[in-house]
Amino acid sequence: MSDDSREYHKPVRRPAELFDRLFAGDDPAEVSRVAHSTAHALISRVRDAPDVDVVERLVAFTDRNGIDDIAELWSRSPARTLPGALWRLYLLQLMIHDDPQTAALLYDRGRIEIASPDPVVAGAPTPAGPDELVALIDTILRGVFQGDFAVALDRAAAFCRVQAAGATHLADDYEPTEPQRASTLTTRALRLATYAGDLAGCATLWRRQSLD
Repeated sequence: MSDDSREYHKPVRRPAELFDRLFAGDDPAEVSRVAHSTAHALISRVRDAPDVDVVERLVAFTDRNGIDDIAELWSRSPARTLPGALWRLYLLQLMIHDDPQTAALLYDRGRIEIASPDPVVAGAPTPAGPDELVALIDTILRGVFQGDFAVALDRAAAFCRVQAAGATHLADDYEPTEPQRASTLTTRALRLATYAGDLAGCATLWRRQSLD
């Protein structure tokens, strides 16, 4: 992409379903090799010698650069791989940063409705407003680079499940009067639930030292 399209280097953001266009002319095997090698190199280097400034730059990556740069490496990786996990974590962070008000609304409704310890596992305060949700997702991502990686993945999965529960119940509320909004929330709930399963699966694989 030409830098001319990024006035003052502002982040360029695209819906996830469009990202596959970035790979149209590339060899899938080579894309996969690069995605895996860069993800493993990044995680190994930072976790072996964690530097606070480096970690903070990685946590702030999407705010400073958008997500296109990550998409070019990781977006086509299978869900339950290291690059696939990192991609989903950055997408989750981007979702919260872009619309923290909706995230807080979904989280609060999900916290009330969900019959599981997921709100405790995710670790958000009660109540959790927009600022608290942004801080939480950044803390979870920070844990990827300088904490227990599997715990960070489990927290992210729990966070997704709470959000999915909130989106599902809000969709039910809107169905009689605003069916289009209800459909959008249902789609979001499904995507979040899928991410939760993928991230939890990655946590299990990491503990088994089998997350490729």
